[in-house]
Amino acid sequence: MNRNGKGNGAEGSKWGRHPKESRKSHCVMVRFDNEEWLKFLSMYEKSGVYARAVFLKAHFFRQPFRVLVTDRTLLDYCTKLSAFHAQYRMVGNNYNQVVRELRCHFSEKKAMALLYRLEKCTGELAALTQQVMELSREFRQKLSEKEEKS
Repeated sequence: MNRNGKGNGAEGSKWGRHPKESRKSHCVMVRFDNEEWLKFLSMYEKSGVYARAVFLKAHFFRQPFRVLVTDRTLLDYCTKLSAFHAQYRMVGNNYNQVVRELRCHFSEKKAMALLYRLEKCTGELAALTQQVMELSREFRQKLSEKEEKS
């Protein structure tokens, strides 16, 4: 009997490792020369599988496995576009605060003059946003052409 008053059978035990359904007991060793090893590592890295043994076993038994290809240019572009979007939101927030402060602390004539300058900057920001959108369209088109070729 154990602490909880149950027998030592597997059904009553709360502690310890649970037994595996199908225990792996057979091991095979494989040796590669340098060229084969580099090719194997290249294939393994592309597969995205967490262990070399799992990759070999899946490849040997013709089980499907995925190959992940990361496009650095796409990743960099998305990162910079996300940062740009965050800055754009911050500018919008600051814009609202500036307009509120102008209305509260300045005379109408002075506020209108400052708002005119702010309006010019807003126009420049809108033009910049249009450029970013056009660049995104071009990038998307180049990416789709690249995918069609491969």
